[in-house]
Parts: sequence; C-alpha cells; structure tokens
Amino acid sequence: MLAAAVGTLLASAVISAFAAVVIGAVVSAVSLSLPVMGTIKDNSVLTISLKHPIVDRVSNNPIDLLQNALGGGESVLGLNDVLRGIANAKSDSRITGILLTDMGGAAAGIATMTEIRDALLDFRLTGKFVVSYSDFYGQKPYYLASVADKIYMNPEGMLDLHGLGASVMFYKGALDKLGVEAQVIRHGKFKSAVEPYMYDRMSAESREQILSYAGSMWSNMMDEIARQRQVDVGVLNKAVDDLRLNDAEAALSLNLLDGLRQRSEVLSELSVLSRQSESENPSLVDVGVYGKTLAPYNPAAKQQVAVVYAEGEILDEGKEDDIVGKALAAELRAVRRDSSIKAVVLRVNSPGGSAMASEIIWHEMKLLREVKPLVVSMGDVVASGGYYISCPASYIFASPTTITGSIGVFGVLFNVKKLFNDKLGLTVDVAATNEHADMGSPYRPLSKPEHDFFLHHIEKIYATFTQHVADGRSIPLDEVKKIGEGRVWSGVDAKRLALIDDFGGLNAAIEKAVLMASLETYGIIELPRQKDKFTFFFESLGQAAVKFTRKSTGNVLEDYEPLANLLRMHGKAQARLPYNVSVE
Repeated sequence: MLAAAVGTLLASAVISAFAAVVIGAVVSAVSLSLPVMGTIKDNSVLTISLKHPIVDRVSNNPIDLLQNALGGGESVLGLNDVLRGIANAKSDSRITGILLTDMGGAAAGIATMTEIRDALLDFRLTGKFVVSYSDFYGQKPYYLASVADKIYMNPEGMLDLHGLGASVMFYKGALDKLGVEAQVIRHGKFKSAVEPYMYDRMSAESREQILSYAGSMWSNMMDEIARQRQVDVGVLNKAVDDLRLNDAEAALSLNLLDGLRQRSEVLSELSVLSRQSESENPSLVDVGVYGKTLAPYNPAAKQQVAVVYAEGEILDEGKEDDIVGKALAAELRAVRRDSSIKAVVLRVNSPGGSAMASEIIWHEMKLLREVKPLVVSMGDVVASGGYYISCPASYIFASPTTITGSIGVFGVLFNVKKLFNDKLGLTVDVAATNEHADMGSPYRPLSKPEHDFFLHHIEKIYATFTQHVADGRSIPLDEVKKIGEGRVWSGVDAKRLALIDDFGGLNAAIEKAVLMASLETYGIIELPRQKDKFTFFFESLGQAAVKFTRKSTGNVLEDYEPLANLLRMHGKAQARLPYNVSVE
C-alpha cells in the first residue's frame, strides 16, 4: 500500500510538472500568434523566406507553434498572408523593399511560387526594390527569385536547374510477396491512381500524361525565367541539359545571377537601398510578423466577399483540416443563405478523394452559383474530385503550372486470401443467406458478376462526373469524354481545353468576384471560421505524438500514405489524382 501510495504521488507530481510545462508552452505559443501592433520600423525591408512550408491558409491550431518551439514541427506560412503582406507593402511608407532569402528549397508547389511571383512583379511597379540572396538556389525558388531586381548568391553556392520529373513508387511486388491482390475497377485509361498496385512500372498512358504536364510546366518556368533575365530560352535549356550550371561562376556567366556576394555584403547593400548608413544593419521584418500588424479586412462592411478554403483530400469523414464533404457543403449552404455575402471565391487545393463527398459538395456549389457570383481559384493541385467540386463555378482561375483535370473514377478491393491461407495459415468460412452476401469481403476474390456490379457503380459515377463538367463548363459531353479518361493536365492545357477560364491566383479571383457582384465597397471574410486557439489546442493534444513522429521520419511516410489511404477506401468509389504528384 505504501509503495502504491508513493508511486501515485510521484506520478501525480510528474504529470503536474508536465502539465505546467505544456500549459506554459501553449500560453507562449498563443501569445506568439497574437497580433503585434506598431512594431515595424521606418525604412524596413520585408523578408520572405522559403525555409517554411507554404499552405493556402495557416491553421489556427497552436499545437503547431508548440511543436516548433520544442523542435518537433515546422512553422508554416499562409499564402493568403504572404500575398496580403506584399500587397500592403506597396503603399506602406515604412517598407522600402523586399528581400527573398533561404531559397534552397520550397515546400510548396510551382503554382504557389507563380502566385507569389506575380505579386512581386506587381510590387516592383511601385519602384520599390526586390532583392534575392541565398547560399543555394533550387529550381522552384529560382523561378520565384528570377523576378528580383538583383539576384545574388554565395560564391561557393550552386544554382540547381536540371529539369522536372515525377517519381512513382510501385507496391505490386510487395503485395505479391505478401499474397495480397488488388482488385481494381476503374474508368479511364489514364486513371493511374491504382497502377502502383497493378504494375511494377508506369503504363504508357501514365508516362505520356506525366511527360505532357511536366513538360508544359517546365516550358512555362523556362520562358518566364528567360524573359526576366533576358536570356535566350534555347541557350538556357541547353545549359541545363549539358549540366553547365555546376558552380556559381557558370550561373553568373549566363546572366542568371547579378553577382556573387557574402550575406554581410548583401545586408550592407540593403542598408543603402533602405536609405540607411552602410555601417548599419538593415531593419528586416518577416512577412509572417508583418501580417500580424495588419488590420482585418474591413469586417464592418455591409457587403462581404467570402473566401472559402478547401485544401487537402476530399473525405466522407475526417478532421477539421480535411475537406469533409458534409462539412464543406454546410459551409457553402450557410454562405448561400447569408444576405451580407454578395460573392464567393472557393480556393481549392486538392487531389480529390471520395466521389460521394465530391458529389455532395458539387450540389451545394451548383445551388450557390444560381444565386451569387461564384469564382474558383485553383492552387497547386486541383484534380479529379478537386475538379469535380470546381466545375460548377461561374469562373475558374488557375496558374499555368496548376495540375488539374483527372476526370475519372476508380475503386479497389484488396483480396488477402493468399496471405491468410499460405502465409499465416488462417482460413475464413462464411454462412450466408444469399449467394453474394459476403460480396466485397477481403478474404476472397470477386466473382465476375460481383466485379460487374462494382463496375456498373463506377461507370455511373463517371457518367455523372462528365455530365457535371459538360454542364458547368458548357462543353459538349463528347468533348468532355475525350479530355477525360482520368488524364491529368497542366494549367496551360486546361485553358486550351476550356477546363478553366483564365490564368490568375487568389487575388485575381477576388477581383473577378467583386466585378461580377458590382461591389464598390466591401469586406473579405475567410471561411471556414477557425476555432479559438485554446479550444483547438485541447482538441489537438491527441494528434501531437503523430505529428512529432512524422517530423522525425522526414518525408519517408509520404511514399506509403497512398497505400494506407487505399486500404481505408476498400470498395468505395474514388475521384482521386494518380498517386501523390510531386513534380521536382
């Protein structure tokens, strides 16, 4: 009894101490996220660092700040905050220019880089400077940096331009060794989301579409870089193919850099550009901190434009950070019924997911379009189910480098009979009232009638999907079917095929919505509304261990997520992008 009592006291003391540390860290994290007013000095330089991942909108969840403070997570930037910061800095007399830094890599897609790039080009029209400095430049970061007035790099650095490629991990060999069969039902010869479970390499159709959209994205990047740096695009591509950009001097000789500098030298130049003494350090303000000093978007305005964010997979059920079909539909329904909201922008960044959840969202989008201007802003990836929910919009914007399309449907059921029988010595017997009572069971293969049963379901959803696209985009159904088949397109091809209306980012979409609603004065509200930070924290405590684990394993888990996702989707129709597309 004494031992138990002492143990209980010690455990209570440890838990209390841990709770005190956690609560203190939460308070600190929350305080870090509160607005910081009046902290910007005169003659400041706004800094944008690519060492942070960039998402469409930062979660209000302070657990992320806590993890970052403890070294287990990454702080992130919201694209909406970056764009707003750049736009506000144009007329802010305290901001003299912008510094792009930490340009080695970018945890964001090429379309995100394009939106920031366009905002920087607009910023330069004010006459204020944009300077980029990094020890090393990756491909996407250099594409962004190419708009700067001056691009500097460490003399020992390297500009890594080598072309775009997409790698796919195939699981069939592992499934064969385990004795697991993936029974695939799909419509669309390009619907290659399930190919990693069927083959050990890309199909000809899959390779064709990857080369097509990656080639389009690369051409757009090279054309824009060549235009800004006044370099012949043919000469630039030849240098890339010949691997001539193997040191800083080579990049400088091709006019891809304006000079080789140490960081201290660049800081001195920034001081001069900011009308300070060269001996003084320039006043640098991070774009994230700067955003916290800005007042809200005219919340008291009687007429509002709602920006609704839909980022992530489309799921039947899920967490707050996911696109949950019924939850987003309810949000859109509330927006439709709110008389103060005069126009709507749906910002989509999604590879798709559940076909049923996509249909539920599509229905609310269709109703919303009938009563208010509805504009879609596409991010890095808006494909399959992501395109499904976008096609009813009045107008669609995308980047030339957006990955979109993938109009197709599939389903997969795993058969583990061989694994159970041959590997584990397990058998399953069934007593059933009808011939197909255990249809879809993972313990036996599908019969021909059962396969046809599921195929009919997939074909019906595909017919609905293509009809939605035909109606929403005013494209003949036969044409939709030709550009469908699950094929993935770049933004450039999507515009040619009338799957989108124009090139542009979130700002362009908001401007179009305002124009369509004929608004002179308006406010902007961002939806869904986020919970207060303390509520978010206590709801998220259970996720902390998982997030720390993901951080500690780097990106390894990302290769296995598609397999885990498909295991959870057993038998459910999916409108989903082929595998996890990451073009690097």
